[in-house]
Amino acid sequence: MLRLGFPVIGVTDLPRAVAFWTSALDLVPTSEWESETWRTLEHADGSGRALGLMRSESPAQAHPRIHLDLLVDTTAEQETEVERLIELGADRLAWDLYPPNADFVVLADPDGNAFCVVDLSRAPSGTA
Repeated sequence: MLRLGFPVIGVTDLPRAVAFWTSALDLVPTSEWESETWRTLEHADGSGRALGLMRSESPAQAHPRIHLDLLVDTTAEQETEVERLIELGADRLAWDLYPPNADFVVLADPDGNAFCVVDLSRAPSGTA
């Protein structure tokens, strides 16, 4: 039976990506399929795989067709998490596709991969 696995992010600096995403999402690296070009991250509570990181030579896309949405429950939590992620190495993107009253903030991880922090109390804005 076919089933959905977990998202994989292409990165240029695997150790930096492991440090960022484990801190950002309270994940832990596993030794499962570990190599110089791959790391699997799982939930710290042991509930399973969460994210794959794969070394990539291709640049991050300015407007990726697929991205991660990280969810929070309130606007205050969104503001706090955005600042925390920036302190961990994320950058706020000058996103040119925000709708009016957007419920999401677009950031980029240290490799330039775009992702959103979505405030579920104001969702959906329609184009997160």
